[in-house]
Amino acid sequence: MGLTSEATVYVMAALSVVCVALLVWLWPRLARQGLRQVLGRLAAIGVTQVALIAAFACWLNSSYQFFGSWGELFGDTETAPVGVTQASIGNGTGRGVAVTGKLIQPGTNEQLNRVGGLPTGPAAVNGRVESVKVIGRRTGVVDPAFVYLPPQYFQKAYARQRFPVIVALSGYPGSIFNLAEHLRVSQTAGQLQKSGQMQPTIMVMIRPTIAPPRDTECVDVPGGPLTETFLAKDLPDALKSAYRVGHDGSAWGVMGYSSGGSCALQLTMRNPGVYTTAGALSPDYKVKDDPTTGNLFGSGPSRIDRVNEHDLMWRLKHLPAPQVSVMVAESKHGERGYPQTLAFIKAAKAPMRVASIQPDQGSHNFPTWVREMPATLKWMGQQLTFPQDVVPRHHPKKTTSPGPVPPNRRP
Repeated sequence: MGLTSEATVYVMAALSVVCVALLVWLWPRLARQGLRQVLGRLAAIGVTQVALIAAFACWLNSSYQFFGSWGELFGDTETAPVGVTQASIGNGTGRGVAVTGKLIQPGTNEQLNRVGGLPTGPAAVNGRVESVKVIGRRTGVVDPAFVYLPPQYFQKAYARQRFPVIVALSGYPGSIFNLAEHLRVSQTAGQLQKSGQMQPTIMVMIRPTIAPPRDTECVDVPGGPLTETFLAKDLPDALKSAYRVGHDGSAWGVMGYSSGGSCALQLTMRNPGVYTTAGALSPDYKVKDDPTTGNLFGSGPSRIDRVNEHDLMWRLKHLPAPQVSVMVAESKHGERGYPQTLAFIKAAKAPMRVASIQPDQGSHNFPTWVREMPATLKWMGQQLTFPQDVVPRHHPKKTTSPGPVPPNRRP
């Protein structure tokens, strides 16, 4: 039985009911005096409570897909399946791998089949959502993803056309199921594109938690998971190898909610040549160590530099502003980060551009983020340049038009 399957939930619920029934039935016998009876009462109560908590946890995980498998729950993460060799990279502080084989591989449909409102019928009319595994060429990470391809991707008139990309990141310990089912990324994007409010765009839903259960906050941890390298280098390379996506950063954006929103800002401001647009729903502006992250920045004299480089307010004050566009969303009442969001907006300077969504009321939850999604996606679509480069023809001497190209919607 899979960790997220309904069968697991039903079995755990039945087990908890049996434990409660046994507790009630055995209690008169355990009510007598004596050490054995006291220990029996404690054991019976403990087992019953564990069963009830486990049943609730299984139901919660099945609903929100925090962990997709038993292996993830116990920290047994998947690694690249074939052709991995160790190599040094950069200044030697990271780990490099050489991967042979496709960087985008078919994924399981277990979670995708539980998502409502996905496109059905002909892909050239309604688009399609694919479940895939992304293989990190440098990091060796294997991360599940959903990829929404708009109808134009399958239409003959666009056969050579590349498309802009928005990468959507889940929070911690969220999953791609949360992005598809609860945030409704592909459904919202599809509706906006169908109504002409957003240019045809590929949506990639992926989780930044590449080493569960550890929260790496999209940081390249010294001696640990290289999350920033995976999201800023491996992921774009993998998508470019399998899909007709733009090769220039002006066609790439990244968005997320909660810690995924923090990650979107970090990736864009730290890698402006890769992502030029970010949408951040309820983000933080500084990465900190906590019990879920462990030590993210290592030790020694260079630790303080690494800490500062992941403090966006410090970057705005001490480093040249990157030429990127970002949108931040925070409710005036109901969320704790509103003062920090105002400070971030005030600190930003040209050539960086900042837009914001500031609802009067809203909490740190999916109903708030779902309300903010349409405006965020429309704004991001306006910033991204529809790629002018096209897929080469088999006969390059011919110069006929590749088909209709939506206008550049950057204001």
